Amino acid sequence: MPNSPPKYAQLPHAFRRIRMELARERGHPEGSSKDGYELIAPLDEHGRIEPTLWRKYRHACGVRRFRAGQDDELGHLVRRRGGWAFHYDELGEEEDETGYRFESERFEVGEYVSIQEGAVQHTYRVVAVGPV
Repeated sequence: MPNSPPKYAQLPHAFRRIRMELARERGHPEGSSKDGYELIAPLDEHGRIEPTLWRKYRHACGVRRFRAGQDDELGHLVRRRGGWAFHYDELGEEEDETGYRFESERFEVGEYVSIQEGAVQHTYRVVAVGPV
């Protein structure tokens, strides 16, 4: 429809676009702006993921994983028994990436968050948080 509003135009103001880039680690002594995630999620006044809004608008809570030299992976922010996770595979065959203690993490510029990717945990720095 030519006159329809943009996809995110009807989301509450609590929704944010969060960019996280790989922090310093072995193999990346300066970190990497080419490896990370962009997340669309509702945040509360403390910068934490707001579960009530997530539940109501879960269809809009997306993630884009980007890696140098690889195609981007698009998925969703989901809530599992152990906490928050990124789910990419609709058939359920691919293992989800889980956020380490995402329930208590603050998604504010300069903060660090950890994500379990298979058997390896990586730390990412929040570099941008803005409206969607």
